[in-house]
Amino acid sequence: MNLAEAKALGLKFPERKRIGRGVGSGLGKTSGRGHKGAKARSGWSRRIGWEGGQMPLYRRVPKRGFNNKNFEKVFTVVNVSDLDVFDAGAEVDLKAVLARGLASKEKHSELFKVLGDGAIKKAITVKVDAITATARTKIEGAGGKVILIEKRPHREKFVAKDGVKRQPGAKKAGRSAK
Repeated sequence: MNLAEAKALGLKFPERKRIGRGVGSGLGKTSGRGHKGAKARSGWSRRIGWEGGQMPLYRRVPKRGFNNKNFEKVFTVVNVSDLDVFDAGAEVDLKAVLARGLASKEKHSELFKVLGDGAIKKAITVKVDAITATARTKIEGAGGKVILIEKRPHREKFVAKDGVKRQPGAKKAGRSAK
């Protein structure tokens, strides 16, 4: 057995192009880069969307609509079966789940949600931002308790930060029209 073949794992690699080795090689003189210009020079690399100075497509096409990705709710999700590692009577929240390593903070989410996959045998108290109906019945069926964390209330429409309710289109008091 040849050691080189064992390392190759059956993969075939194409022969390397030997450029700049004379006119007779077929890749001499300009070494396959054509004549002059930025692409012929060393250090040139194309930026994504670059069209040679022409107005790129992403700038020519009109931008319309709304993308909700910046405002979507991202939850750290755990199944009911994963909560069985906690002791009976324990209070489980996002900090406890992260400390146990049941979920990671990769999504940078401050919201915690429990899904209903699996079973639980211990009575635990779970503090969550959201929970599915099956997860709630399984936790309460095992003698546990579910505490929903209250959502942060938003200001009513047309209520200023100082608490004064205004009509839409009304001017603020204290300013005089000139």
